[in-house]
Amino acid sequence: MNDPMLDHAGRPRIVVTGIGMVTALGMDAATSWAGLRAGRSGIRAITRFDASAMRSRIGGCIDLPGDAPGRPLSAGARVTELAGLALAEAVAQSGLPHPFPGPLSLGVPPFEVEWPLRQQALERAAAPTHRSLAEAMAEMPEVHRQQQVVAPLRDLARRFGTTGMPQAVSTACASGASAIQLAVEAIRRGEADAVLTGGAEGSLTPETLIRFSLLQALSARGDPPEAASRPFSLTRDGFVMGDGAAGIVLESRAHALARGATILGEICGVGERADTFHRTRSSPDGLAISGAMNAALADAGLAPAAIGYVNAHGTSTPENDKMEALAMHQVFGPTCPPISSTKSMLGHTLSAAGAIEAVICLLAIRDQTLPPTINQDDTDPALELDVVPNTARPVRGLRAALSNSFGFGGQNVCVVVGGA
Repeated sequence: MNDPMLDHAGRPRIVVTGIGMVTALGMDAATSWAGLRAGRSGIRAITRFDASAMRSRIGGCIDLPGDAPGRPLSAGARVTELAGLALAEAVAQSGLPHPFPGPLSLGVPPFEVEWPLRQQALERAAAPTHRSLAEAMAEMPEVHRQQQVVAPLRDLARRFGTTGMPQAVSTACASGASAIQLAVEAIRRGEADAVLTGGAEGSLTPETLIRFSLLQALSARGDPPEAASRPFSLTRDGFVMGDGAAGIVLESRAHALARGATILGEICGVGERADTFHRTRSSPDGLAISGAMNAALADAGLAPAAIGYVNAHGTSTPENDKMEALAMHQVFGPTCPPISSTKSMLGHTLSAAGAIEAVICLLAIRDQTLPPTINQDDTDPALELDVVPNTARPVRGLRAALSNSFGFGGQNVCVVVGGA
């Protein structure tokens, strides 16, 4: 006899009871989703710091009240603020109490000493040498706070009263998906009945812009900003950075039903594959990417034909989009399910992307609507993909979706999402 509380492998089924989202299109899930369905871009000129001399001067910016003219919040402070908003929305929707009855697992970026503090250290140093700079920084406690990846997690764990040691997950652009994976595994192993998870990104800083520009990874377009992110197009020339966060409350199905919670959807499976080909590039055979998709499908106990929509990694770089298309055909054959990149509207939210896009998949299933890939006046025909061009598409019978997240360093994680 089948137990409705267990999945195909006899493990606890993992359901979603709360979601939150903060993006360049809105400060909550409903507003962000409305903008995505409308095909509206949140990408604009950067104003919180002077980007006039940079190759890329645009982003999916979320400016916050703490941003002072010329002195924006540090990346760590921005991550804490954005994550706090998204997690609070998710917890409120779930109806779970404070303190939260489970641990925290959050995808976050690595944090570095930003240029204002480096300048202060130089001014304090006895000489412009590494030794003098290190001695000066030793007397600057804010330097140590900025470099601690776990610092935002400590603040958030205290705020929500989560249990145990919070997990700061940093696997490049797969971080949000990796955090979901760890949360799922904790519930499956019986270590928790509920987990607060998601991802947050606040690295839209001069330092990060310069580094990605040196890698030739960012779009050089900027006029108009909203046309710069062009996944799967012939004229794609790089990604656009974005701020953002998503919060997700996961519970075992048994725990959620026992307390009368409203179930929003299900995390059916998660898969990962490492690609050790290059620090930034994917292997040209696409096998690690397709392997992550197949692993997620196997974990969910689903055949490829069960997937009715794929939220693409879709960064708008020439190579990434080509490799994702190759992997899609390796998994699904010549006719793939519809695939769209919401990064065309939000920008690439890096550590938050996997969590944001898992939430988008849940909303797509709930509303039976596929969000579009915008800026598709020249979709690349060689990719042979239905990219849901420019306009959202109503559908019927959408029950499962796949969210793809592929990070630098070959960190590939895919999440299969199901309906309530």
